[in-house]
Amino acid sequence: MPAHIKSALTDVSLSIPIFQGRAALGTWQGIYVFEHRSQPHTRSVVAHVTGQ
Repeated sequence: MPAHIKSALTDVSLSIPIFQGRAALGTWQGIYVFEHRSQPHTRSVVAHVTGQ
């Protein structure tokens, strides 16, 4: 039950600007992926890139 509440309160998608082939993040910004599970679990990350 706590994992369901945590997943409802956190984002499930993210938009990241790309500039000159790199993520345009600030000095202290980062991207973190975390699980709300007590046991190890395999997870996939999917990237959808659009642009001009």
